[in-house]
Amino acid sequence: MTFSFRPALRENVGLLIGLAGESGSGKTYTAMRLAQGIAGEKRFAVIDTEAGRAKHYADQFRFDHGDLKPPFRPDAYSEAIKAADEAGYPVIVVDSMSHEHAGEGGLLDWHEEEFERMGRREAVKMAAWIKPKLAHKKMVSRLLQVRAHLILCFRAEEKVEMKRNSEGKMEIVKKQTATGLDGWVPICEKNLPYELTASFLLRSTNPGVPLPIKLQEQHKPLFPLDKAITEESGRLLSAWASGGAAPQANPSSLLSSPGGAVQYVSAEQLSELRSQFAKCDAGAEKAFLRVTAKRYGKPLESIEKLPAEDFEDAKEWIDLRRQKASQPSSGATI
Repeated sequence: MTFSFRPALRENVGLLIGLAGESGSGKTYTAMRLAQGIAGEKRFAVIDTEAGRAKHYADQFRFDHGDLKPPFRPDAYSEAIKAADEAGYPVIVVDSMSHEHAGEGGLLDWHEEEFERMGRREAVKMAAWIKPKLAHKKMVSRLLQVRAHLILCFRAEEKVEMKRNSEGKMEIVKKQTATGLDGWVPICEKNLPYELTASFLLRSTNPGVPLPIKLQEQHKPLFPLDKAITEESGRLLSAWASGGAAPQANPSSLLSSPGGAVQYVSAEQLSELRSQFAKCDAGAEKAFLRVTAKRYGKPLESIEKLPAEDFEDAKEWIDLRRQKASQPSSGATI
């Protein structure tokens, strides 16, 4: 057997993206936006373990849906992913991957079944993991071999631990792990997160806005950490994975809504901004439009073109503008 080498090229790199979060953190919606950006005009596949909840977004995204029902054995996930890959989908969303570990018939249940079969003796507790762990490893091997890009959604739970503080007293602190963030840990087999290209924690307090768990240097420009993940991040990821130079993100498109159409401030929000500007100095609105170039690449034509998600930032800018007379050194930017 001969072994040869050739110059390394980044081409057709498979992406394995993880999105973890509590209920209401925007996991499914964010996965859809990311998948649509990667897939472009093509349809993507969604493997749904959540009783059809992914179909709530059928009017907003172009995807084909498949129900994965219990028992949530690793081979069931493997077969579903293999079917989607062989069907030629460019992107496969799995929502949720957590069921493979903690769902009905998942790894924890399977271990309990094996433990019961072996007589529930303490001596066989570790041996009861053999079959579940082997099946999980085979599934992970399948994940790493698919041609499609994979986006895996995970439920997350908050964990704490007891630690001795500087005074020698025991106290409850947020558990710190290499695969979680700020005490939040993805519900999955403990080694699976290490296989991911990138992974993020999403919180219900700021849905869709990424908190990086694993994010390599070359991917940092593709995921602004102060805004919700959009199709633009998917488009940039796709370009990087295909071997081209990763393009620079278009600041205005990072604020796009599904389908690329920007959601502007509502009539009510616009009225409030007008009222706030009226209480400020005469040149405030024009000054605000000029500084928007820092965020969008060029100044907005009018306040009506302000993206809705920047409404609160605009109000803060006006408040700071008002304080300028008494605090001349304060700088306000959008």
